[in-house]
Amino acid sequence: MKLITAAPSPYARKVRISLHEKTIEHEVVIDVPWNENTLTKDKNPLGKVPILITNENEYIFDSKVIIRYLDQIKPKPEIYPIDPKNHLSALIIETVADGICDAIVLIRLENVRVKNLISKQWIKRQENKIVNGLKYLSNEISSKSYFVDNYFNIADISAFTCLEYADIRFKEFDWRKSFPNLNNYWKFHKNRESFALSKPGTQIIEPITY
Repeated sequence: MKLITAAPSPYARKVRISLHEKTIEHEVVIDVPWNENTLTKDKNPLGKVPILITNENEYIFDSKVIIRYLDQIKPKPEIYPIDPKNHLSALIIETVADGICDAIVLIRLENVRVKNLISKQWIKRQENKIVNGLKYLSNEISSKSYFVDNYFNIADISAFTCLEYADIRFKEFDWRKSFPNLNNYWKFHKNRESFALSKPGTQIIEPITY
């Protein structure tokens, strides 16, 4: 299998972690989907990463879809809980974590626009989403080590990748100081092999001039 990803992408990182947890062999290809020469052309009509190219040369995109596919072809360990209650709880945490990342992405894109086009009001609105989302995660984790039923699943994958994405793309907000229990959670999981091997990096996005 081959995974097309962007170095800082928390969505693609969720897939990389899931592939590692399931010990599925794969190749990682780094791309910048915002740039003109992106590899996503003709592979995802939405022009986004991650994109999983299967051994049958099929293109599967969107992290949620890809990880559900991985759960189908290799059920253990399960990433999405089978128990209905746990499944719903994990989906909610994933949705909040992804929403925080969405807001960070929107701020990042706004800041690479031509200076006179940047909207401070738009950025502030996204910042409020990030803070409120982190507050929700903080309340949900409390003093626990796992978000859902004391075992590792998509909720923890999503929350952890979200926190480390904030580290590289939203440095102006010190979430560790504001939410020390999230920092304790991060410390508990930071040395997990799948997290350590999928550390996010930075990339240069071509300026947006319109």
